[in-house]
Amino acid sequence: MGRSTTFNILMYSHDTYGLGHIRRTMAIASHLRAANVNILIMTGSPIVGRFAFPDQIDFVRIPGMIKKTNEEYLPLSIKINPRHALDIRKNIIHATTKTFRPHLFIVDKEPLGLKKEVLVTLQWLRRCLPHTRTVLGLRDIMDDAHSVRASWKKKGIYEVLDTLYDEIWVYGIQDLYDPIEEYDIPASVSRKMYFTGYIPRKVTSRDEIRKERRRHCIAQNEPLVVVTTGGGGDGYPVMDAFLTMLETFGRPLPFRSILVTGPFMPKKLRNDVYRRARAVGAKTFHFYRQMEKVLAAADLVISMGGYNTLCEVLSQKALPLIIPREIPRKEQLIRAERFQAHGIADYIPWSGVTSDILRDKVLHLLEHPASFNTAITRFPMTGFAVMRERLNIFRSRP
Repeated sequence: MGRSTTFNILMYSHDTYGLGHIRRTMAIASHLRAANVNILIMTGSPIVGRFAFPDQIDFVRIPGMIKKTNEEYLPLSIKINPRHALDIRKNIIHATTKTFRPHLFIVDKEPLGLKKEVLVTLQWLRRCLPHTRTVLGLRDIMDDAHSVRASWKKKGIYEVLDTLYDEIWVYGIQDLYDPIEEYDIPASVSRKMYFTGYIPRKVTSRDEIRKERRRHCIAQNEPLVVVTTGGGGDGYPVMDAFLTMLETFGRPLPFRSILVTGPFMPKKLRNDVYRRARAVGAKTFHFYRQMEKVLAAADLVISMGGYNTLCEVLSQKALPLIIPREIPRKEQLIRAERFQAHGIADYIPWSGVTSDILRDKVLHLLEHPASFNTAITRFPMTGFAVMRERLNIFRSRP
């Protein structure tokens, strides 16, 4: 069977929960799109249908799974045995790959996929479509070095990276955090690693920012604080801390607030956020379709410091205040520490958040943003340029 005359890119994103993986995958797909390039995304995200897909990009939805522990996953919606759900996912992934016959296969974050569901497909590509290039895309920080090294040794990840992947794109800056050193990457693998830099998002124009602020009835010189917890599944403590601060602040408040809970915050907790926010005059949304606009309108953005959120915040040149979670992994904490050390963001440890500390941080950052603004303006967002360069090399090869 002949291969397509177009250049076919297949992307896999396991998406057990949250928004980060699918938003990153969508951003990459949108910027790799070109004439005679087809992109097909395989994802378990339950909200993928909420996104607008440009021409030449489509998706295949595989049954969603949700993490119960680091090793245990359960079906998100359908009530079947987890093993059966994983078998369905594995079969869809393999059948889609065999039919689509990609020239480039990009796997997001998990080298083997969820519970090794991509392994058979990677092996099939090596055996049956040897000219297909396989790429693993890694965010800058996975977890603390000890945990990643132990996990990768146990799962045989180093061997998989060596034998089943042609390249590894690290969506980060080596001088900020070096996974080659931190994760003890062998030379045979590190030679295939390309540091793309952080992945930019669409930059909101000044006119769009003015319209966004008018939409929320915010005066020109009135400070705006936006609080977002990504998907929101574990974000309630951040919302709770911020609302407690507003409730004890006194009136009038010296800034306006918009809270975006995320679609995966449990309904009971989300309703609590809505009720309390109304009482203090803050606006709330559970999902914001054009998140880049509200972030660009903000003077300060409070988040948990996930990779995708910070890409969006820094693209808009907004000032980040991070409250990073520390379990089940330390990725957000490490990123917050590195960003603070480089003057790009400030952070409050998860265990150290009080209404008084949060109030002092918010007021200080709103009144003294200049030093952070300089570092943010200089922060390189080169992800798409490097990826397009690699794609052009792939396309030029026979």
